[in-house]
Amino acid sequence: MTELRRRGLPVTVVTRELSKGRPFADAGCEVAVADLYDERTLLPVLERAEGVLLLCPLRAAADDVLADSKRIVDAAASAIEAARPAAVVVISDYGAQHPSGTGITTIFHRLESRLRETSVPTTFLRSAEHMQNWMRYASLARRRGVLPSMHHPTSKLFPTVSAFDVGIEAADILAKGAPAEKTRIVHIEGPARYSANDVAAAFSSRMARSVTAEALPREAWAQALVGAGLGNSYAQLVVELQEAHNAGRIEVEENVGELRRGQTTLSEALAKALTPEPPS
Repeated sequence: MTELRRRGLPVTVVTRELSKGRPFADAGCEVAVADLYDERTLLPVLERAEGVLLLCPLRAAADDVLADSKRIVDAAASAIEAARPAAVVVISDYGAQHPSGTGITTIFHRLESRLRETSVPTTFLRSAEHMQNWMRYASLARRRGVLPSMHHPTSKLFPTVSAFDVGIEAADILAKGAPAEKTRIVHIEGPARYSANDVAAAFSSRMARSVTAEALPREAWAQALVGAGLGNSYAQLVVELQEAHNAGRIEVEENVGELRRGQTTLSEALAKALTPEPPS
């Protein structure tokens, strides 16, 4: 949204709650409140749009995350089909080509499948894992010098990208209007692939202390995720996603679409998100 506004384009942000739209309003966006489960409340907003950037919001505390997300996906797709904007850009996920066995990513498979049923030209921007996700472990790394990792082994390279680079790419695609083809797939990851060991090294450099990546035992994953505040349903989906990651299934789809690269390195992304340790 920030990149679209930087380019001088008018932006309307659709949210469940007005309070969550305040940062967007401060950035110059119009804010519309809608029931994301009901296409009738989405339609009046989408009918005014030339282009739509769709992010599927997930409720981490939902009793059944898959069922909850399906309702949101179906409502959004129905509203888009009725409104018929000139173009749609959907933030999707690496591995969305797989119909099952990928946990959270199966939601994005459903999202892509449902949008393909519409007649609206759509670009699926499949994003690698966000570099900023590692910030959830920053406090532990600073306190104990340990970075728990569900990426096994900790030396395994995996695709990752700065969330800000995803936003820039999405804005660029949307600003160019409808693609020549009905459906287009674009993959985006960072300038290089990294390992959990690389993340630990980036933390070490920024925190001025030694941080070591440690493979979190598989049997501890769900408990750790629930302890971090996720609901049981969401935690189980993340566990399944991570198993798919370690099996090499969360990847660019071979011979499909194109691959683009963000410019932000892992060290740069984490440096921007971290604040220096205050002097003692």
